[in-house]
Amino acid sequence: MSSESVFERYAARYDAWYEGPVGRGAYRSEIRALAALLAQCPPPWLEIGVGSGRFAQALGVGFGIDPALAPLRIAAGRGVRVVQGIGERLPFRSGAFGGILLVVTLCFVEDPLAVLREAHRALRSGGGLVLGMILGESPWASHYAEKGRQGHPFYSIAHFYSRGELEAWLHVAGFQIVEYRSTLFQRPDAPEIAEEEARPGFHPEAGFVGILARRS
Repeated sequence: MSSESVFERYAARYDAWYEGPVGRGAYRSEIRALAALLAQCPPPWLEIGVGSGRFAQALGVGFGIDPALAPLRIAAGRGVRVVQGIGERLPFRSGAFGGILLVVTLCFVEDPLAVLREAHRALRSGGGLVLGMILGESPWASHYAEKGRQGHPFYSIAHFYSRGELEAWLHVAGFQIVEYRSTLFQRPDAPEIAEEEARPGFHPEAGFVGILARRS
């Protein structure tokens, strides 16, 4: 099953996870990590893989794109201006945005490098790319990968890339990494996750890292 069809079919289940005992604390921690990075980018902002719009709404991102229509309807209800489409072929002019956000989107796209190249094209000079990632070094990636092997609809189609792979793609796409922020140092199998502050830098034991990269 394709990523688009999975998120189309399970849009309500995906969105509801963020209200649960694990998702609520993880989401708030991730927002803390991303907000400080996105604030360094000039508006307007676009989220690629906007899904149900929770991150866009919380971070003040005005525009979103996603291939799955059902989550886009939820995002539109949260005040995000949405377009149906894919990150590999953005329907926006070059230099249209000052900031572009991708939250775990690269885990689910067919061609991560093509998405990063399109993000580079759509960013204006001086713009910034903010990534939220569960990197392969993380115990959270191992935890989710195991869930995928057990048939979880989302994690069974996810790919967790290493820091080295991501940094190589960013370099090829024309980006230079400026800053890492890490969060979620709790056990991924905990029954409840508490909200955390983000720590500066890359920490492989963190469940989630925010990355700010600029056009080089």
